[in-house]
Amino acid sequence: MTGSDVPPSFRLAYVPGVTPTKWVRIWHERLPDTPLTLVPVSAAEAADVLRDGGADAGLVRLPIDRTDLSAIPLYTETTVVVVPKDHVVAAVEEVSAQELADDIVLHPLDDTLEWERPPGQAANERPETTVDAVELVAAGVGLLVVPQSLARLHHRRDLTYRPLSDAPESRIALSWPEDATTDLVEDFIGIVRGRTVNSTRGRTPPAAAPTQPKKERPGSGGGGARRKPAAGKATGKNPRGGSAGAKGGKRGKPRRRS
Repeated sequence: MTGSDVPPSFRLAYVPGVTPTKWVRIWHERLPDTPLTLVPVSAAEAADVLRDGGADAGLVRLPIDRTDLSAIPLYTETTVVVVPKDHVVAAVEEVSAQELADDIVLHPLDDTLEWERPPGQAANERPETTVDAVELVAAGVGLLVVPQSLARLHHRRDLTYRPLSDAPESRIALSWPEDATTDLVEDFIGIVRGRTVNSTRGRTPPAAAPTQPKKERPGSGGGGARRKPAAGKATGKNPRGGSAGAKGGKRGKPRRRS
């Protein structure tokens, strides 16, 4: 099979915590003849996978080096603290970073949150991954601060999480090599931005000119208000079955029977 005979396909990388299901479904509805392949990547390697051609586009966590990558921010995640279910934090709806000052807070090496200074007390060693840190929280070693999607991804029955105020947030973006903005990339951009199937790819469609109401010709009777009958003109039949007569008119004498 020659290169020109190979059907087009689209490879979408995505980092842990991101759920591309909705966008993939819309892709299959709009481009049923173009396969979409999902490529799971870690947050740290996502940019290199895009640069090396391992994927056409990717759902990544910001920030990334945008020297040669384009990126469209999509949404911002809530930051949460993961704790054992019997921890005091589990009894409140939200906690501040200051309230964790006396707790050991784990800071894994693959953490994607940009801290000036992580909250709480630092552990003796940093866990290698977020997965390792979750295991340590379950063992009672400390707490863990992550984007909410990662807390859901690594959910355990013996753990829970609560929103953490005064903490940096994680932003999810669609990224791709800026010198490889293909038609398929444009198609996926349109999907994540919520464009309809009839929208002009890559551009906002021009607004339609307002429609002017059509003027009716006098006496045309087309769609206008119903005209009132002229004064004194009969508007219907007499309830007795005859035509309406003049008001106050005399009734004729009954005919004799033969």
